[in-house]
Amino acid sequence: MDFSSILFNWYLTNARDLPWRNTTNPYHIWVSEVILQQTRVVQGMSYYYRFIERFPTIQSLAQADIDDIMKVWQGLGYYTRARNLKAGANEVMEQYNGNLPKTYKELLRIKGLGAYSAAAVASFAFDEAVPAVDGNVYRILSRIFGIFTPIDTKTGKKEFFALANELIPKNEPGRFNQALIDFGAMQCTPKSPRCADCPFADYCYAYKNNLIAALPVKGKKKPPIDRYFYYFMIKHKEYTFIKRREEKDIWHSLYEFPMVETDAKLGHDQLIERMASLNFLSGSTVKVLNISQPVRHLLSHRTIWATFIILEIDSPNYILIKEYVRVSIGGVNDYSLPRLIDTYMAAEPVIKYFSSKK
Repeated sequence: MDFSSILFNWYLTNARDLPWRNTTNPYHIWVSEVILQQTRVVQGMSYYYRFIERFPTIQSLAQADIDDIMKVWQGLGYYTRARNLKAGANEVMEQYNGNLPKTYKELLRIKGLGAYSAAAVASFAFDEAVPAVDGNVYRILSRIFGIFTPIDTKTGKKEFFALANELIPKNEPGRFNQALIDFGAMQCTPKSPRCADCPFADYCYAYKNNLIAALPVKGKKKPPIDRYFYYFMIKHKEYTFIKRREEKDIWHSLYEFPMVETDAKLGHDQLIERMASLNFLSGSTVKVLNISQPVRHLLSHRTIWATFIILEIDSPNYILIKEYVRVSIGGVNDYSLPRLIDTYMAAEPVIKYFSSKK
């Protein structure tokens, strides 16, 4: 079987016209690959255009404020990607005079460029023959060649990379990697693959042995962890208070309302009792205006149960003034927010509680 020839014949009539394929600019390719991690092409397209328009060069990204970057990224999720892009741009400016290095080995040293992204940039921008191995490639190779090694193990990653490295043509590495991406997205899909008209049907181990659903093999996933967040939307006149998350946790560098996390869901009386001990409310006369039902928000390894409590206080204390940003309720959306908060505020008539009109 001449794997690359079969793949290229398929790609000749099925290649997608994507904006990042019409450039050899390594920075633009880097941005596109980072955006497309954990994101479908349809969703990522608009973010790619927006990001490149706002930060057209590595220098502009390195010089940008993290708040500006997070605002452009807002809604895309997996915010570590945006922070790593910023950190990587800083490294390129400091260590490489603003130009991404041209080899896979050197690209791997840049923060925000993992094995897949580094291989994509190296092959698409610099024609280095290195395979870009992602979920599509794991799926394609495991099915066609009958590989049962779990893809989420070190052994599996090495095995699949070695096989892809044998298959990649040295004279057309970029085209090969792009073709595999499209083949996995359009033909050899995770569910309901188009096996009947697949050009590899005569060679595919999984198809011939009725093992399509069994491959690729993954290790057992841990069940998601429940976390309970209580957000306090504190009203003082027509203003409220927000703060940037600095912990090394989800939504790092995004803004949120004062928040308390508990080990379990609180009943109404437990919540009221807990409020009495919150340092950002101490010394204030507090009036509860509304308590929402818990809102479920799913993340990859966590389920967030968020309750929003709207409070009115007579005067903000020292902690609110010093540690939080005072902002009008309408101005909250000018800051980068977790999608959970952004979605809640868009769906609920929160602003009515902050209006001076009674």
